[in-house]
This record gives sequence, C-alpha cells and structure tokens, in this order.
Amino acid sequence: MSVTHIGAAVRRKEDQRFITGRGRYTDDLSRPGQAHAYFLRSPHAHARIRSIDTSRALAMPGVLAVLTGEDLARDNIGGLICGWMIHSKDGTPMKAGPHPALAQGKVRYVGDHVAVVIAESLAQAKDAAEAIEVDYEVLPAIVDPATAAKAGGEPVHEVAPDNTVFAWHLGDKAATEAAFKAAKHVTTIDLVNNRLIPNALEPRAAIGEYDPGTDSYTLYTTSQNPHVARLVLSAFVGIAPENKLRVIAPDVGGGFGSKIFIYAEETVCVWAAKKVGRPVKWTAERTESFLADAHGRDHVTHAELALDEKGKILGLRVKTIANLGAYLSTFASSVPTYLYGPLLSGPYDIPAIYCEVDGVYTNTAPVDAYRGAGRPEATFVLERLVEVASRELGIDPASFRRRNYIRKFPHQTPVIMTYDIGDYHATLQKALELADYKNFGRRKRESARRGKLRGIGFSSYIEACGLAPSQAVGSLGAGVGLWESAEIRVNPTGSVEVLTGSHSHGQGHETTFAQLVSDRLGISIDQVTVVHGDTDKVQFGMGSYGSRSGAVGMSAIVKALDKIIAKGKKVAAHVLEASEGDIEFKDGRFSVAGTDRSLSFGDVALQAYIAHKFSGQELEPGLKEGAFYDPTNFTFPAGVHICELEIDPQTGVTRIERWTAVDDFGVVINPMIVEGQVHGGVAQGIGQALLEGARYDQDGQLVTASFMDYCMPRADDLPSFTVDMTVTPSPSNPLGIKGCGEAGAIAAPAAVINAITDALGHEDIAMPATPQAVWRACRKAPMRMAAE
Repeated sequence: MSVTHIGAAVRRKEDQRFITGRGRYTDDLSRPGQAHAYFLRSPHAHARIRSIDTSRALAMPGVLAVLTGEDLARDNIGGLICGWMIHSKDGTPMKAGPHPALAQGKVRYVGDHVAVVIAESLAQAKDAAEAIEVDYEVLPAIVDPATAAKAGGEPVHEVAPDNTVFAWHLGDKAATEAAFKAAKHVTTIDLVNNRLIPNALEPRAAIGEYDPGTDSYTLYTTSQNPHVARLVLSAFVGIAPENKLRVIAPDVGGGFGSKIFIYAEETVCVWAAKKVGRPVKWTAERTESFLADAHGRDHVTHAELALDEKGKILGLRVKTIANLGAYLSTFASSVPTYLYGPLLSGPYDIPAIYCEVDGVYTNTAPVDAYRGAGRPEATFVLERLVEVASRELGIDPASFRRRNYIRKFPHQTPVIMTYDIGDYHATLQKALELADYKNFGRRKRESARRGKLRGIGFSSYIEACGLAPSQAVGSLGAGVGLWESAEIRVNPTGSVEVLTGSHSHGQGHETTFAQLVSDRLGISIDQVTVVHGDTDKVQFGMGSYGSRSGAVGMSAIVKALDKIIAKGKKVAAHVLEASEGDIEFKDGRFSVAGTDRSLSFGDVALQAYIAHKFSGQELEPGLKEGAFYDPTNFTFPAGVHICELEIDPQTGVTRIERWTAVDDFGVVINPMIVEGQVHGGVAQGIGQALLEGARYDQDGQLVTASFMDYCMPRADDLPSFTVDMTVTPSPSNPLGIKGCGEAGAIAAPAAVINAITDALGHEDIAMPATPQAVWRACRKAPMRMAAE
C-alpha cells in the first residue's frame, strides 16, 4: 500500500480479522485451569440481608468457592469509587454511599451482587447459586427520580437521608431572573429524557488470574481504559499494588461509554483468582447486561426560555432531576453536571443561563455516561425549547436559529465554556440545501393527500469533546488528568510500532493512527502497527471516551513523531556528514538542503541502530520517542441535523423519510470512518427517540430486561443518511481535529421529536415515541389534523 495521507478514505485495516471471525475478545480467551464465576443477584430492589447460607452450595459438585461481601470485607477489599467530586450549591460535598463489589448488609437494586459461585463449569456454578439461601427483609423501593427526595421511609443510602446526592447549580441566577423580567415572551417546557440501556455487541467479560510465583495479578477485561481500571483496582479497591496488577483489554466489541467504568464483576474475578488458586472467568449473559450494566440518561427537566419581541433569546432557566441509580458509578456525578450544564448554551448567543441539577439515588441500576454523556441531554432540552419557541412566535425554525446563532469567536458562554471557533450559519445553510427545505411544503401536501402526516425537525447542536485540559477538569472536580500518552518505536528496518494510551472498541484506530504515521513519516501504512490495551506494554494512558482519541490521543502521537523526526535529522546529519541545521525531511526522505544527497526514512532507522557514524556520546543509538499531550481547551464539534418523517395516523407508525446531517468535526483523518461514526450515532439517537426506554415498575423490577421488551433499532427503522461536513479546524490541538464519535446520538433525539411534533401539530409526545404513543398523540389533535 502506498503512503496514505490525512483525509483519505482508507479501508479499515482491522476489519479483515473482525469480519472473518479472527478477532480476539475476552470471551475468546481461555486460561490454563480456569474456573467459572456466576453471580447470585438480588431479586429485590431494596432489602436488608439478614443472613446468607452457602453450605448447600459449597457441597455441590464442582464448586470451588462461594464468596460474599463478608469475604471481601475480611480481605480488606474496598468498595468501588466515583472519580468526580461534585459540590452542592451550599458548598457541601456530594453524598457518596458505599459501593461494595458484593453486597454488605443491604441490596439496593434488582441485579445487585449478593454472592459469587466459583466452579469447574458455568453450569455447576449456576446450579450451586440456586442452592444459596438468602434471608431478605424487603423494604419499599424508591424508583421515580422526580419524587425520590420526598419518598420518605428508609433511604437508599444512610449518608443521603433525602436520597439527594447533590444539589448543584451553574450560572448567574440574578442575571437570569433579570432577563426573564425583561422578556416579552417566555416558552416553558417539561421533558423526560428516557433511561437507556447500552447494548454493545460484545457483552462485558472478565478473566482474573493470579501468579503465586511473582505474587502478581492479570485481569483480562472489556474496558475502554485499562490503565484507569488498574489504577482504581490497585489504589482505591486494594486488589494489589499497581506494579503487581496487569490489565489487558483485547479486542472490545463496542463500548458507548458503558465499558469505561470499574464494575463489580471484574473486581471480584481478579480477587477470587487468588482465593481459589485458579483463573476465574465470567461473561455476562444478556439479561445480566440489562440488569447490571450502567444505564444512561434518565432526566426529568423543567425549562424556560426568555425572549424579546423579535425572537432574540435573552435567558435560559433549567431545573433537572438526574437519576443516578443505586450507587455512584465511576464518572456518574460528572454527567448531569459538568457534561450537561456547560453545554446548555448550545450554538446560541444566550446572555444569561441558570441551571440547577439535583442528583438523586433510586433503587435502580447505576446511571453513568452513555454515548454523548450529558451533551445529548443538554441538546434535547435546548433544541426542544428553541423549536417550541419558534412555533409560538410564528417564526420559521431555521430563521429563528439563524437569528440567535453565535457570530463572533472566541465566544465566552455564561456557563464556563469558551468556544474557540465555528461557523454555524454555514453549516445550517448547507443542511437546508441538502434537505431541500424550500420544497418541504409540497411534500407535506403530498403526504396529506395520502392520509399521512409529514413533519420536519431541526437539531442544531454543539458538544464539548477532546476531554480535556487537566487543569480545567481538575478545577471542576475530576479525580484524574485527561491528557494522553503515546510512544513511537521505529524498528531497524524502518517499520513502526505506535503504542497509545487510547483504546479502540470499534472506532478504527488501527487505521487512522497508522494513516497519521504514514503521512508524517512517508512510509506505507502497512509498515505501521498500533498497540493498545495492555498496561504492561503501553505507558499509562487515559483511554477512549468523549471523542478524545483523535484530538488528544493522536496529538500525543504527533508530539512523539516530531521527536522521531528531530532525532532522525541528527542521525542523518552524522551519516551524511552535514550540519544538522541543513537536514530537511520531506516525503519520507532526509536530505541535505541544496544537494541531491539524501537517505530514506528506512535508511536512517537502520543507521540509528547501527550507530557506526555516531561520534562520542552526543547521540544515543536507537529511534524511539514518547510524549504526553494535555490539550489547551475542549474541542467544540457542532452541526445541524434535519429529520423529515411521515406518520400514519391510523397505526401510529413513524417512518423517517429523509435524514440530513451536516457536521463540523474540524480536520477529518478518514472521511469513510467519520461517516460511519455519524451513521452509528444517528441510529442510536433514533433508537432513543422512537424505540428504546428502560422501565421499572413500582417495586423496582426492570420490566424491559430483554430484547422482547426493549426494542433496538433495526435496519428497516432507519433511512439512508445524507451526510456532509463543513470544516473549521480546531485551534486547540496540532491536527485541528474536533471529534465525531458522539455527534449523531447528541443531535438525533431532538430532531426526531421536533419532526413528530411538527407533524402532529402539538407538543404532547415523549420519548420513546413508539407507534402506540404516536397513535394516542394523533387522537389528541383531530381537528388540526383534518384542517391540514
């Protein structure tokens, strides 16, 4: 393969092994002598554990151990942590309840981990789990986040008597109240951002292994950030010293945020391996994933928009109750606060914003980051408000947005963020043209002649990606820095190994990272190997989430490549007997300026290791460099998505007819991969808007615990997408990348609901807008439907 430049639509290198079944996922691995783990989970949402009798289970064939929370406590194994400290508006720290990997004294949601059976086979472990006798004192379940603070009775955690984790706020309350007093029109809306269950193609899995010879542990796991997993398990949970714990995340089949976190299962597997003297393997069954993977979204919001007589936004006021579930997951506290509130300005010039968020405990599965993490929730609030306001004022929704867009950059929002660059007007204009917006009225009339309702909806979003400057996130409560690391190892033959702290779970890093190296060094993409996911091979890195692999991870690679080229110039100067200042590097060749004397990159690599021409100690042999990159700002991808759909009022079936997405992702490394990321994100956003919704009954039982009850989008639920881009390069990283992985999931829900409400002629519809919900909504506006 020839040298590949940035911007080329190169086919993914890794797909050859994936599509031929040669990927190596955690469940594909088998360690010598491994045993199998099965978790006994709570059937109750809220209960005290009076006693656990494991005697019958221990006596069953093949059983090696039955372990409970008492065993964890006896071994001084600590609980799981939340790594982002949030303070309430009164300055008090959030109320973090204990989160043991196996329940101690109490269970707090259906699926909570009560005990684990380790046996020779999975079937034997399951049989033994049925023989464990647990005496529960069942307590009333707290399920509804809107009423959790007023539920009374026994709280989920004693440290939070009113089930409130924090009462957080952001913005200038006085300025916002003044804006509302001056307003000529106020738009008000109440929203529920429905709870979602991540469903990666590969379920979570773990293998824990202990080596008594070195007193060290190895954990194979489905993780988006193996180094952070090692850090938490060693420094906070207390499994082993960091230098005695290796974490390997092999091929990972999708994450979407749900594999960022440190879960009970991998904690228990690596701890139990030493207890039984055997490797311990666990792979989630799909129902376990429904019950115990961290869920996403789940907000209840009241929002108001203040406007002047010309439709200019003066202020925004938002009050949100965020359901955090039964325990604080690894990054749970940051999602409805600093990943939500600072994005409420969107792409609009809003002078005053005030946001209040109450995070509450309920007896439901923990809620944490899910694709977009806070940004979809913020966009949904703002874009529904903007759409409704434009309708109430009788202003075309595109014109309304254009009227309120930010025009000058950099732009300081009233909620922390400083947007560095963008051109929202150009993005909107391109989207309108591609969507053939001017002829929508004709298509709507054609639908009406066929007895159908046609609607169009906009979503003009912005997100903060490239997470993010360590100093900034530290000031906001993050327990870690969010830099990234990279190492470039050049072999004597000129081939290159890239070791990155980023982790790929479907994004195509093995291709895009290799493209960057190919472009910079002038070598074939086939000469580049990307290594990630093993804490013994790769120096400490922060993993992949928040669309940071390009903006932060690849920027670290750029810094390391710069060092490689600088070292290569020194080597070439020695070999060519020239001054280092006269050496130029271009298109894979080091040359002496003004002459025809040159060496290829491969020649220089070989000479670096031969080192015959090096004099004294001024130049070390070898060609290997590392770098850490800490970004100077978040990046701010933005875009406009337009959904056009048709509703059959007789059945409530909604069919998306057109989808137009125009995004500004800054510089694009591989447009084919980026387009695929947009497709996937939009599909997930459409799933939330039309199909997906996790539901608990009043007793805390998950009634959507399988694909029979929880509907995922399928191919025939989706249209063909029209995807295009505008480009304003990000000034906050050397490549100008902004990030693309979450955009579709951020933009899509609002676009779909705005289109449905446009078709219905009223706003009374909530996500998921299932056929039944849409059919009922159609019955609420028969006169208006008939008039149209």
